[in-house]
Amino acid sequence: MFQFKAMDIQNTQSQMRKGVLEFCILSIINRGEVYPSDIIDQMKAANLHILEGTLYPLLTRLKNAGLLNYRWVESVSGPPRKYFVMTDAGKEAFSVLLQTWNDMANAVSLLTQPPTPNTEA
Repeated sequence: MFQFKAMDIQNTQSQMRKGVLEFCILSIINRGEVYPSDIIDQMKAANLHILEGTLYPLLTRLKNAGLLNYRWVESVSGPPRKYFVMTDAGKEAFSVLLQTWNDMANAVSLLTQPPTPNTEA
């Protein structure tokens, strides 16, 4: 009988998490302009912890892809802050990703349900 090693499970969990991380970040930004620490807080509240060292390169990549823009806002208590907002292209991409997510979530839900007994006589 095949045994799933702990390392294999951790790798699978990591890959699953990485696969939805970008989508979750875009979901947060889709709600409106947001500061990176707010993204971290919202992810943490959803039990999806992300480090700044992971978030900032991802935000830069999304910005370079034309999905996000940012603006600098002066702060009275420190350096200026960079706030991110979705571009029109980002909104379109998010809409496609949302549909893909819903399709996948429905499929996974169907596949992970226990089989129903065959009631045919």
